Amino acid sequence: MSIKDWPEGERPREKLLSRGPASLSDAELLAIFLRTGAKGMDAVTLARTLLSRFGSLRQLLLADRHRFCEGPGLGLAKFVQLQASLELMRRFLDEKLVREHALTSPELTRQYLQAQLRDRPREVFALLLLDNQHRVIRFHELFYGTLDAAAVYPREIVALVLKLGAAAVILVHNHPSGVAEPSRADRMITERIQAALGLLDVRVLDHLVVGDGETVSFAERGWL
Repeated sequence: MSIKDWPEGERPREKLLSRGPASLSDAELLAIFLRTGAKGMDAVTLARTLLSRFGSLRQLLLADRHRFCEGPGLGLAKFVQLQASLELMRRFLDEKLVREHALTSPELTRQYLQAQLRDRPREVFALLLLDNQHRVIRFHELFYGTLDAAAVYPREIVALVLKLGAAAVILVHNHPSGVAEPSRADRMITERIQAALGLLDVRVLDHLVVGDGETVSFAERGWL
């Protein structure tokens, strides 16, 4: 039986329209994206097969082009569509955050930074630069490292802050290991950056460490 022969309330598209996207399972959402199934499978069955093969929706989304296109019913066109969808999501969060005040929207800030850094294979150190009303000026990736560490130079942070006229910053970096717990080195570099920016009367409002599904805030820990 094809999906068009299902009861109307169980078809993914109709279900989304009547109950909202949150009511759909990962397989149903993926089926809407796939649009068609494969030989002997409707779109929902294909979606379930793919989720089982890749292990999760996230792993499917993170698959590189070659592994993605090996799946039944998949190809380069769907890979391009999927990557474009992910980038649209990042830009949506970017645009939304720019309209908000970073400190009055802490959850949005976390969502944005997680979307930017959570799945990077190496460590990335970045800044969220804010004006004197805590509105976002720019998100800027500054340093890149190995799986273990990124070389962070306060003088380059100072130069960027002066160039963009920032009044405050939120520091952020990821732990590719997935464990968000800050290291002693993380705390030491934060203190060095605080001291350097303090000479310019620029505040470090927070330092967020992004792990796998968890983000640790220095401010919430009372370390700033």
